[in-house]
Amino acid sequence: MTNNDRKKLRALALFLPQYHPIPENDKWWGKGFTEWRNVVKGKPIVNGQYQPHLPKDLGFYDLRLPEIREQQAQLARDNGIYGFCYYHYWFHGKRMIERPFNEILSSKKPDFPFCLCWANESWSRNWDGKEKQVLMKQEYSEEDDLLHIQYLCKEVFSDKRYITIDGKPVFIVYRPSSFPDIKKTVSTWRKEAERLGYKGLYLIFFWSFDYGIKPADFNMDAAAMFTPHPRMVKRKKNNLFYRGLNKLNLKFTNYQKHSVYDFKDLVDHCLNMQYPDDHILFPCVTPMWDNYARRQNGGAMIYVDSTPALYKKWLSAICNKWKPKSEEENLIFINAWNEWAEGNHLEPCEKWESAYLEATKEALTPFS
Repeated sequence: MTNNDRKKLRALALFLPQYHPIPENDKWWGKGFTEWRNVVKGKPIVNGQYQPHLPKDLGFYDLRLPEIREQQAQLARDNGIYGFCYYHYWFHGKRMIERPFNEILSSKKPDFPFCLCWANESWSRNWDGKEKQVLMKQEYSEEDDLLHIQYLCKEVFSDKRYITIDGKPVFIVYRPSSFPDIKKTVSTWRKEAERLGYKGLYLIFFWSFDYGIKPADFNMDAAAMFTPHPRMVKRKKNNLFYRGLNKLNLKFTNYQKHSVYDFKDLVDHCLNMQYPDDHILFPCVTPMWDNYARRQNGGAMIYVDSTPALYKKWLSAICNKWKPKSEEENLIFINAWNEWAEGNHLEPCEKWESAYLEATKEALTPFS
């Protein structure tokens, strides 16, 4: 890509499908459980915190409804989002929270680009303090590597809406270091995809737990930022300044029990960082983040004082600064479309209404 070319970017919003009941969640968390049950538990415990996050335009939706999925795609399309990156849950041949995506595939609606990110972690009971109780264990094997890629190639990657780079389906792995031998798994995937008639695979991993690792270390094509990340900024301290600042008379021990950060510090860090020359690192931006609703007993990561204007500044600057390595390697990730229990969403809420979507559109329009 030359400097004379008009830079075009494809913004992908991460999409959480956990907004419909499933038998496993009924058993573990109580009849009728969905992500919304966590969302409504939110409350402000530190200064500058926005809680609870309550949905506005789409309400407390159920993703089994096709009209909701159509409205989500239309909202995204109207505001500059190129496609969704759906979280994909696979446990040694067993898929979880799969109904919305199954219906997206079978109905061919909404007509909106998408790719998958395998959230390859075990599920544990950590929202209520019982960290060691594993609910669904993530296990790996050569047989499962083959079964998994065959399912993806035959049922998913062939969809005309599926996002590709140079004709290769884009597949993202959340935590590749969890594999016993990720390079061997990747080799199996690539060979089988080619055997099934694909040009290849374009494999990406997130800098979440594997922060700073190069794609070559996993035999993958690219890495992507996963914001926010605790390595990026210093947390607010539990000190006399914050004791005096606490006009709401909240417990100042919350600054010890939870990790509290300033959203502006996150933006400043990301705007000052340099992208590597020797490998591809796709950028990622976050509208806001506060997972206290999920982790009220401790360990929440709370970013305070996010605003649509600050988010727009970040996204606009990244769009201008970041240079794709090739015409189709032009992805930018937005974390996230609808992570409501993590206080992390573009979907309209009661406080900000559509302001974050409007900021997204304004930032992305020059690059669409």
